[in-house]
Amino acid sequence: MSAINRVLEANQRNSIHYDPHQVSPRPHLRLAVLTCMDTRISLPALGLKVGDAHMIRNAGGIATDDAIRSLLVSHYLLGTMEVMVIGHTDCGLMKASEADLHHKISTEAGKPSNAAVHFHAFHDVDTNVRRQLETLASHSWLSGRVKIRGFVFEVETGRLREVQR
Repeated sequence: MSAINRVLEANQRNSIHYDPHQVSPRPHLRLAVLTCMDTRISLPALGLKVGDAHMIRNAGGIATDDAIRSLLVSHYLLGTMEVMVIGHTDCGLMKASEADLHHKISTEAGKPSNAAVHFHAFHDVDTNVRRQLETLASHSWLSGRVKIRGFVFEVETGRLREVQR
């Protein structure tokens, strides 16, 4: 059975217990988290429950235009007041350069990309988190409006370590 079919089956079983009155689009903790899509960074690993925070995920936890768009909606429309930026050790984007990633993918795909792609490869997770913090803090619609802090999730221990700007 495919992974999607397993999810669909689980959804059918779990939807019986779904109560729309117990969930809200507004996060209980008024928190948004910008983090990597890595499966090791989960709600339980962060001590969060469903409904506690908006989770904005992409490869590397990068403050892309789309991530910023989501944070703006999270703050201005849904009331979040704090943002956590979380990078992690052993990130796949630390293991290859931008050129290496383009070469690998275009070779496997058998053709070049038909649109510009920037992977945001990096070598130092702390530096990467600081770069995202600076990007967010310099946005005129976020600066002074939300508290922004950065962290590294240590996949070896499961602990968060704060990164100073």
